[in-house]
Amino acid sequence: MQLDALLGPTIEGLGCRLWGIEYLSQGRRSILRVYIDRDVGIGVEDCARVSKQVSALLDVEEPIGGSYTLEVSSPGMDRCLFRPEQYAESIGESIDLRLNFPFEGRRHFVGRMVGFENDEVAVQLDDLEFLIPLENVQRARIVPDFG
Repeated sequence: MQLDALLGPTIEGLGCRLWGIEYLSQGRRSILRVYIDRDVGIGVEDCARVSKQVSALLDVEEPIGGSYTLEVSSPGMDRCLFRPEQYAESIGESIDLRLNFPFEGRRHFVGRMVGFENDEVAVQLDDLEFLIPLENVQRARIVPDFG
């Protein structure tokens, strides 16, 4: 069972929504990072409440072999994007893309996301626009504009 499908209903039942999940395998010290969000924002109490319930669920279901540390947090202002609908909702934002394979000779793009359709991210850098296939995106993160 996918972790999204396993954890999503429990998190929604606690009044939050599952933003995304990262599993970082680091030898004996792996990390399962669960990002949650709400329209009114996430507080420490939300993270603690979700962590307690998710931890209990993971103990029963055991979807991950070996030991790991569970972290529950807000996605933050520099949030990672996990699903196509999150890309579509972020059009107009500055974005930092890391790619699996070079595209137009580059594996790293930082620019303005100007579109998303047909599983392609349109990123504008200066006067150039690049259409990057979503399947090539290793990690996408919003870059907050503080100006």
